[in-house]
Amino acid sequence: MQPMDTTAMQQTGGGAGMIVVGIIYLAVIVLMIASFWKIFVKAGKPGWAAIVPIYNIVVLLNIIGKPVWWIILFCIPLVNFVIAIIVYVALAKAFGKGVGFAIGLLLLSFIFFPILGFGSAQYVGGGAAPTPAPAKA
Repeated sequence: MQPMDTTAMQQTGGGAGMIVVGIIYLAVIVLMIASFWKIFVKAGKPGWAAIVPIYNIVVLLNIIGKPVWWIILFCIPLVNFVIAIIVYVALAKAFGKGVGFAIGLLLLSFIFFPILGFGSAQYVGGGAAPTPAPAKA
């Protein structure tokens, strides 16, 4: 009895697995682009800005009320992690969400960005809490 050659089976199974992983990866990328598109539209910005590299960060900084020069901070190693945390917290606050939601944006982005984009969250502006309307006399 001859031993079975399993390399042919492993190669075909591995190829099929890579295709499945690639399709899932592509689906997540499309979902994230659509989520950012909806977030930008909710904030009154053009949705197409979500697909333009670097400009999408400029628009995101504008949405949360931070200066555009912060884009330079994204280029500095280790500082970029801190700035990303600050930006995500400010983004959550700009849509009336709390720090817990910002932690979700950081750790489970592929779940929380679609919730922000397609959910009922409304843009309240610049990362600040909305100001109450003056009372009518």
